[in-house]
Amino acid sequence: MMHPLTGQNGGFVKSARTHTTRRAILQSAVAVAAAAAATPHWKPKLGLFCRYSPANIDFAAREGFTCVQLATGGPISPDSTDQQIAEVKRSLAAGGITLVALNGGGNHLEPAAQQRFVKMIELAGRLGVSFIGGSSGAIAGRPLAEQVQAIVKAYETQYFPACEKYKVRILWEPYVNPANIATSPVAFSALLRAFNDSPYVGIQMDPSHLAWQMIDPVEATREFAPYIFNVHLKDTEILWPLVRRGGIQPVDNAKWWRFRLPGSGLIDWKGFFTALADAGYTGGMNIENEDEFYYPSYSGTDFTEAFKEGFRVAHAYVRQFVPPGTQR
Repeated sequence: MMHPLTGQNGGFVKSARTHTTRRAILQSAVAVAAAAAATPHWKPKLGLFCRYSPANIDFAAREGFTCVQLATGGPISPDSTDQQIAEVKRSLAAGGITLVALNGGGNHLEPAAQQRFVKMIELAGRLGVSFIGGSSGAIAGRPLAEQVQAIVKAYETQYFPACEKYKVRILWEPYVNPANIATSPVAFSALLRAFNDSPYVGIQMDPSHLAWQMIDPVEATREFAPYIFNVHLKDTEILWPLVRRGGIQPVDNAKWWRFRLPGSGLIDWKGFFTALADAGYTGGMNIENEDEFYYPSYSGTDFTEAFKEGFRVAHAYVRQFVPPGTQR
């Protein structure tokens, strides 16, 4: 009988040449697999969401971060001079820090906010940054479909010409506030469908805002991964003793949840980062420190020592989940 491996009649007999060839093939396959495993298929950037100051950028660089998202204020303003913009760029370049996004507030369905936000888009162009995070806009008390239609009309007429000129994308964060309807997967889906995959809108994923709404951040991240272009790293702690006695509408509006550093709340960070990794996410991931145990946050424009320690604690926790090349 011919043996299926040797191609020879009789027993299980292999020539030295056949054995060597098979071993070489196996060794080659193992080497290829090892190389693939050693090369991360996602290469995000890890940094901070903060106000700008040279001292804050220097801190980010010394702590090994590679990017920042900057809040509006000081030299990061639609009214910034060319000299101020040049100073910000020099500070970032000196620290080897990439500016991955700006943050801009306001209700995009209010004329005054629209006028200012067009200038924010121009500011992003001057800084060479492609993303501005914030709220979607809202009309209090109106049905979702009506609000979505109003948002699409406002963006297309007021913002998209500037977005096209300066190569800027507007990102919605699921932050619950009166100027925002983009707070859940239901709203994300409605907006993205209405904008028909426009290159000028997307999502700034902050899992903490979903968590206290009892929405699974990992599931939402997997569902909307193609539309996520910036990430905030912040956790949510549920104060269960208060919830069990007072519910989610407790007496005197007692706060039944609070923001914490990553690892100090209920978010499944292993699952969250895995969802980003599976999608090959390459954008910014910015630690947002709103943990009251590390306040006060700023002394003037600079981080306080307590706030710095919060960033260090968060960095030590987060780094176990991200590729080595994400930080220096």
